[in-house]
Amino acid sequence: MTNIESLIQKAVELQSKGLVTGQIADELNVSRETVTWLLTRSKKEVTSPAPKDISVDWSNVGKSSYRLRYTAQILSDLVLESMAATDIEVDMVIGIASSGVPLATLMADELGTEFAVFHSHKEHIEGTKLRGTFSRHFGDVANKNCVIMDDVITSGTTIIDAIEQIRELGAKPVLVVVLVDKKSADILSDVPIKSLVRIVRVD
Repeated sequence: MTNIESLIQKAVELQSKGLVTGQIADELNVSRETVTWLLTRSKKEVTSPAPKDISVDWSNVGKSSYRLRYTAQILSDLVLESMAATDIEVDMVIGIASSGVPLATLMADELGTEFAVFHSHKEHIEGTKLRGTFSRHFGDVANKNCVIMDDVITSGTTIIDAIEQIRELGAKPVLVVVLVDKKSADILSDVPIKSLVRIVRVD
């Protein structure tokens, strides 16, 4: 089975379990457009070329609390390095649900900060801007200096939504930290980005 066939099979399986396009995109770490293409290809209806995208599988880290702990320490070191250059204190680490939450929790512990969870809106409705929300079960973001943690940046839509809402709460997003930056950006909505791995497409 090729990698594309494997992705198609996984996308179809996730859809059969009731996941919507955005949730499937999060699970496979690909764009919504790629999910649509994979699902269409599964029905042999696709005539368009495959979107230019990269699927990221970091399950070898995610399945081990030991590896997650050390990865969180590396990411926390990136935060400390960035904050030392700006002389800003971090008050809160915000995990983007669901994949950013385990690392963000460990990072908050490592950095001695509060912790919050941001739930992105998973469904896309043409012409409508649907917004995510902060969980009320975790820390209050208002008036804090915040680091945003997610596993992968693909389009940046979810992180931009989180940044906008952080600012609306009178808080300051000071850094975005990710495992993999597929967007290959230094800044998103005037907030610097630090990543362990940056994907640069040359074509």
